[in-house]
Amino acid sequence: MQYSTFGTDLLARSLAGTDPESSPLTHLSVIPSRREAFADWPEWVPEPLREAYADNGIERVWTHQAQAADAAFTGRHVAICTGTASGKSLAYQMPILSTLLTEKNATALYLAPTKALGADQIRSVTAVISGRPEFGHLQPCAYDGDTDPEIRQWARVHSRWIFTNPDMLHIGILSHHAKWRQFFRNLRYIVVDECHHYRGVFGSHTALVMRRLLRIARAAGGNPTVIGASATVAAPAEALSRLIGEPAVAVTEDASPRGERTVALWEPDFLPAVTGENGAPVRRSAGAEAARLLADFVVEGARTLCFARSRRGVELTALTARNLLADSAPELVSRVAAYRAGYLADDRRKLEQAINDGELIGVATTNALELGVDISGLDAVIVSGYPGTVASFWQQAGRAGRQRESGDSLVVLVARDDPLDTYLVHHPSALLDKPVEATVTDPSNPYILGPHLLCAAAEKPLSDAEIDSWDARDVAEDLAAEGLLRKRKAGWYVAAGVEPHAEVDIRGGIGGQVLIVDTTTSQVLGTVDTGRAMSTVHPGAVHIHQGETYLVDELDLDDGLALAHPEDPDWTTSARETTDISITSVIDSRTFGALTVAFVDVDVTHQVVGYLRTLRSGEVLDAVELDMPAQTLHTRAVMYTLTLEALADAGIDEPRLPGSLHAAEHAAIGLLPLVATCDRWDIGGVSTDLHPDTGLPTVFVYDGYMGGAGFAERGHAAFLTWIDATRDAVASCGCESGCPSCVQSPKCGNGNDPLDKDGAVTVLELVSRQYLAHA
Repeated sequence: MQYSTFGTDLLARSLAGTDPESSPLTHLSVIPSRREAFADWPEWVPEPLREAYADNGIERVWTHQAQAADAAFTGRHVAICTGTASGKSLAYQMPILSTLLTEKNATALYLAPTKALGADQIRSVTAVISGRPEFGHLQPCAYDGDTDPEIRQWARVHSRWIFTNPDMLHIGILSHHAKWRQFFRNLRYIVVDECHHYRGVFGSHTALVMRRLLRIARAAGGNPTVIGASATVAAPAEALSRLIGEPAVAVTEDASPRGERTVALWEPDFLPAVTGENGAPVRRSAGAEAARLLADFVVEGARTLCFARSRRGVELTALTARNLLADSAPELVSRVAAYRAGYLADDRRKLEQAINDGELIGVATTNALELGVDISGLDAVIVSGYPGTVASFWQQAGRAGRQRESGDSLVVLVARDDPLDTYLVHHPSALLDKPVEATVTDPSNPYILGPHLLCAAAEKPLSDAEIDSWDARDVAEDLAAEGLLRKRKAGWYVAAGVEPHAEVDIRGGIGGQVLIVDTTTSQVLGTVDTGRAMSTVHPGAVHIHQGETYLVDELDLDDGLALAHPEDPDWTTSARETTDISITSVIDSRTFGALTVAFVDVDVTHQVVGYLRTLRSGEVLDAVELDMPAQTLHTRAVMYTLTLEALADAGIDEPRLPGSLHAAEHAAIGLLPLVATCDRWDIGGVSTDLHPDTGLPTVFVYDGYMGGAGFAERGHAAFLTWIDATRDAVASCGCESGCPSCVQSPKCGNGNDPLDKDGAVTVLELVSRQYLAHA
């Protein structure tokens, strides 16, 4: 190995006996440690608060904490963007606690994208103020879906610092804002924690919730200052400004100390004598490899978080790691667990406590623990599959090294059998040297803006000036034409009988929630939104909950129920969909010789038609047909066309055309997250050798959300970068004729047939040449 560090020493167990020529380690680098820089306490911080922090071991503040706190205290919206474990919480606690201590009626609101983060921040604040009589009247309190109704009522009246999330702010606070009038009248600060999380559809919804919040607070007499915090967001002042619709300043110079961090990129090898769909080679799964690393690190005594991409992946990783430990170190089996969203509140709290106490050494988790939950003493992070953005990768990586004695840590990215993961582990600079992405939000999306206009009008009639400031005139007039809004002299009112708040799911789910129920006990195992239910809890689907495996017997969309029974098959399931697409309007189109690139509005009709049963080795067992209802999505797409003549000249004749375009489409979907802050499951694609709307061979990649989410638009803006990376990923893949690492898709409704890997490279090279030659 090139380096000898804490991280490489920890990796040694997993690499023992590995032939260097076939090592899964594709890249290793070390990020050096950094020294701290202190500043004096701001003079406006009251002495009792300084004493409270001193009692908690904080004698001085870092310079970025003082700068951010001072900006907020003087009334400027401020975004603090410094690394994980850099004390961003202290930066916003200082002005809030100082103000609450000196102004007897002042209030504050804290927003987190996850309940776990909100609960952690309450613990952090309580640790500072508990046992000190001068802070006894503050009563910081959670107000979310896990909070008992009696406590919610008490908190509304008595708490001066409410900890909630955008969902509860929308449905439980703004919809009943009259009951919160006193709180809003005295609202001085709003904290928006982990700002980078507010992207795509969720970010667009949250941006409009924030505008409604500021509007209602000011109508009640308040004038709050917004403090945004994130470890990983590009242009943080601009990002916060987009979120709240008002100017902000940024603090980005990190003055906190940091230990040495070793970063390893890891590509599982192909499995011998195992073939997947259509005979494609199969790599050892990222989940299996991550589970092996997790078990190895636990044996070494290294406290480790393993991030997986899905709830199912989390459960399988924890289960596999425990099975491995049962053979090698049975006394450690109970010290590995899974943590994810969808668990009941009591289960989550017990797990969080066990993680913090060190009772658990290894934890497999979704991004529910990606955010700023303060878990001390972690040695290592395993990232099982690229999490979709550079920002999320560094956010997850930053969980390790927090408050360890040396601060040194290890981060391992294990590549999935996926084009983007394969590209990144062989092009490390695209991950490790790339700045974090700008968040993508589109609050002007009429499918998002319209429902929030109705909510805003229900909360307080909208003036013409407000309609125009939101650039919502056309949407408002459409709502009025539908009879949902009423225009009067005094403003825009919601129509009688319209109750809009309950109809808005700010997480972007489609059509409400489906309960997953164990028919043998009637226990609710969890929930899934209706739009994803048909592909995740269809009849025959394998569902995993807290290490237990269930088989879905029935999906009733009308009643919102998925009925399942306990069963432990040796296979997993993945849904297959068919898709048709039509162009409804062209937003932008440019022609480059034989190539045309466009950004378009489309109608996408898709239908779950079956599922694959796949052995845990990766071998496909069989395909099962399903008859599920079709859904139509009005969204936006980036598309390109090529002439038949240019394709023929490049060697792609008519028999090769469908497979070449199909493979190029799959690969492009896999690589779009390189240029847009999305996951491949946020997007979809269609390819055809003769599309009726263009009359030409056409490839589409579309946003998987009603009205679009900004991802296809980013692909259109960075088209050449995206296409070139896609070509490189396919061309450099070690398989002969196509595999999941390059051109196969896990959700292809056509069973990944036909696919022509060489033809895809030729198509992508042709696209790039035409673009460059005629740009």
